[in-house]
Amino acid sequence: MKKSNMLRKLGLALLIAMLGAGLAACEEEGPAEQAGENIDESVEEMGEGVEEMGENLEQAAEDAQN
Repeated sequence: MKKSNMLRKLGLALLIAMLGAGLAACEEEGPAEQAGENIDESVEEMGEGVEEMGENLEQAAEDAQN
């Protein structure tokens, strides 16, 4: 699988997760609102991890070519 295709799929999965978390946060108020904010933070951290993984995969692909 091409790395650009894989990165596109990872980005799409991240977008879907963020939208789902955002919808869940909007429906609730009070303590659930705090839970939604925690979910948002977790999703953001996950996105950073996915981005780092993509960079590592890209670096590994470049190293494999050399």
